[in-house]
Amino acid sequence: MIILYAIAIWAAGWWLNVKLAKGAQSDHPIVKILIPAIFGITVILVWELLVRGFDVNPVILPAPSSIGARLLVEGPRLWADFHQTIIKGAMTGYVIGGIAAFGVAVLADRSDFLTRGILPVGGFMAALPIVGTAPIFVKWLGSDWESKAAVVAVMVFFPILVNTVAGLKDTSAMQRDLMRTYGAGYWPTLFKLRLPAAMPFIFNGLKIATTLALIGAIVAEFFGSPTVGMGFRISTSFGQLALDMVWAEIVVAALAGSAFYGAMTLIEKRMTFWHPSQR
Repeated sequence: MIILYAIAIWAAGWWLNVKLAKGAQSDHPIVKILIPAIFGITVILVWELLVRGFDVNPVILPAPSSIGARLLVEGPRLWADFHQTIIKGAMTGYVIGGIAAFGVAVLADRSDFLTRGILPVGGFMAALPIVGTAPIFVKWLGSDWESKAAVVAVMVFFPILVNTVAGLKDTSAMQRDLMRTYGAGYWPTLFKLRLPAAMPFIFNGLKIATTLALIGAIVAEFFGSPTVGMGFRISTSFGQLALDMVWAEIVVAALAGSAFYGAMTLIEKRMTFWHPSQR
């Protein structure tokens, strides 16, 4: 009977989403928000129904209501973990890695030697496993957020670098010749032609780096952290079999990652409104 109820709820959510997606108002902003919201609510309802109906052990899989209750009760602790991991570790490393990648990309753009030398090194750095680099940075910089920011900076450096270098080369010879005809040197050409043309590539790298930043900061805390932080809380709560707390941290991380990615997408739309991909 429980499975029939779950199937009925899933079918109702599916039918409503299909109806909205194929309706005359499918391009309306509210409808675009409703469709993923209905899908998420449907998944949560089915999850709650199956866990409660089959009396699943909360150590294996807690119910969404238990996770929600933990979010409400542990609000101050979750905020402290969020501030330590996301704001201090992930955001700081993201900014440092992004600025470093952009600076190196401009230098590499001016020299074929640097381009051929830096990109392979960047690929090597991107291939380094975080479980190997995180303990090293913790040993060098201590167990506080500085070591997590360093791990994040290394992780986001390569995708931003590669996309920026590719974007700076995404101008035609005719466009560059036209700028030289107007007497523009390297820097005016960079700021007035090549950087605007590279913006879609740069934002692509920045959006990829948003998820890497969160993953890097959380995983790095498994190898050393003060008694605060999302990675620290996940590891200790798992050891205490408090799986509802683990899932609460996962929910906070997912919401933070989605908000971070969405904010970067919104900035991209504002800055590259002229690009065909935004029309």
